[in-house]
Amino acid sequence: MEGDMLAIGIDLGTTYSCVGVWRNGRVEIVANDLGDRTTPSCVAFTKNDKLVGEGANIQAARNASNTVFDVKRLIGRSFSDASVKTDAKYWSFQVTEGSNDNPRIKVSYLGKEKEFSPEEISAMVLEKMKATAEVFLGTTIQDAVVTVPAYFNNSQRKATKDAATIAGLNVLRVINEPTAAAIAYSLERKWGNAKQSIVLVYDLGGGTLDVSLVVVKKDVLQVMATSGDSHLGGEDFTNNMVDHFVNEFKRKNHKDIRGNKKAVRNLRNSCEKAKRMLSSQAQTVVDIEALFEGIDFHAPINCALFEHLNEDLLRRCMKPVETCLEDAKVNKVKVDDVVLVGGSTRIPRVHKLVKDFFNGKEPCQSINADEAVAYGATVLAAMLTDHKKHDIHLHLIDVTPLSQGIRVKGDLMTVMIPRNTTIPATMEYTFDTSVDNQSGMSLDVYEGERAMTADNSMRGRLTLSGLTLAPKGVTKVNVRFDIDEEGILHVSAEDKKSAQKEKITIMHDVGRFSMEEIQRMVKEAQEYKAVDEEHKNKVQARNDIEGLLYKMCNTLKLQDAVDEATSWLQDNELTTSQINDKKKELERIHDSTVTGQTSTP
Repeated sequence: MEGDMLAIGIDLGTTYSCVGVWRNGRVEIVANDLGDRTTPSCVAFTKNDKLVGEGANIQAARNASNTVFDVKRLIGRSFSDASVKTDAKYWSFQVTEGSNDNPRIKVSYLGKEKEFSPEEISAMVLEKMKATAEVFLGTTIQDAVVTVPAYFNNSQRKATKDAATIAGLNVLRVINEPTAAAIAYSLERKWGNAKQSIVLVYDLGGGTLDVSLVVVKKDVLQVMATSGDSHLGGEDFTNNMVDHFVNEFKRKNHKDIRGNKKAVRNLRNSCEKAKRMLSSQAQTVVDIEALFEGIDFHAPINCALFEHLNEDLLRRCMKPVETCLEDAKVNKVKVDDVVLVGGSTRIPRVHKLVKDFFNGKEPCQSINADEAVAYGATVLAAMLTDHKKHDIHLHLIDVTPLSQGIRVKGDLMTVMIPRNTTIPATMEYTFDTSVDNQSGMSLDVYEGERAMTADNSMRGRLTLSGLTLAPKGVTKVNVRFDIDEEGILHVSAEDKKSAQKEKITIMHDVGRFSMEEIQRMVKEAQEYKAVDEEHKNKVQARNDIEGLLYKMCNTLKLQDAVDEATSWLQDNELTTSQINDKKKELERIHDSTVTGQTSTP
């Protein structure tokens, strides 16, 4: 099976990630090395190696400052973003300010202080998912479809693609998570002669809420509108629980655990477990032995208290649904089916809010909430690689979630492409020069829904020089906005009077990485991969030689060799090659001794 003919679908989640492959004419969600079909989006660093997934999760409490999670909430954001400062209060790892206001994650790795970008950490998770698929298929994989929240902005989408590049993946397409879930839903249905359905996909994951209204036909999936909240998810519910129990511990014991990273991480883990328990039972306890300064902590929590602690979040849960329906100009009674995606939709109150909003309509339960996004991404990967074994006939039509525009006089935003425009999309606008003999023009590109640019997000600055010199208003500059199928924006400008039409500048996101920086990160990722592989090989080599020494202990004549080799192993910093050479030497001694004993009359 040729690896370059295969592609995978990856749901890169805030809390968990999932990967699927197309095999034998269908999607197969791939279990990791522990047999789990989802993998924690968690990376831990130690003085010897790097752990990704459940291995990182397990040791998180004792290595809190070097265990990184929730990185999806950092990717594509600036360090000064208010949400980053809010989230940082709950993170046990350190986030510092890098160049261009980019966040950097500081850890201790291989005995040294090291800083990573969010893209590099995400790349480690993506690399884990890639390796999981490669083990399953028995071949290398290069191509992938990667999902992002529908309400991710241009910078977050570009950063996610950069992360995939660092992980050694060629991204065939970045697809919105609710759109991927809608693909899974459309294939699950037995269409026959069924008419089209209007489906609302409600995707509440660990970090984001996305809502998409989709028209599903036999061979067409058209997104009519999308809305969301890029900072609302299961992690926020957990954070509110952490705040409550920190205050409870302080009230009972007059001690504040906030400054102790290990204690806060232990409390967070316990709150996360309790939150999950409350999805299936009315009450549970947060119970931690020796939480802080040897003090045990035991506190009950029931559904009523959980909902009280999260009233503010629950109030926000239905606003994107209302906005999505308004944008699509569809009455909720016209919605044929509601599909719940993401682990946080298992929160009973969330399920009830959605059901009540749609006048008691029971949400669809036929697709797996944890796997639907990866499933849909895998289907699209098979379609894009024209996999000869797929028999999928589906035309996908998506929209851009946020308005794109340019700052004009008075700091107002002129919208070039309105939100929920079908993509790919192209819009053009002509600007006049504002002064006599103007030789250049700078255009600030923004993304958002507010009238003033200060309330929106700046995506980049495009500068066009060498304009035709003329009185003001005579020279015309044609500005073109292109949004591709991945929802990524490209901007170009052209002097209408100039014959040099090649003078086009493509907008790059402010503060994002250059291609040279990305290539450097790719190189570093490969170097760290080699270090991790060497550590793994060394551990295996030590296990092998220690097994041989245990076997040699049973032969009295070999005891001196065993003692010498044991001391050698304990007293020296050794390479894998040195250990393997020593093992071969011991095997020769062992074999010759055993052979000599066997041949003795």
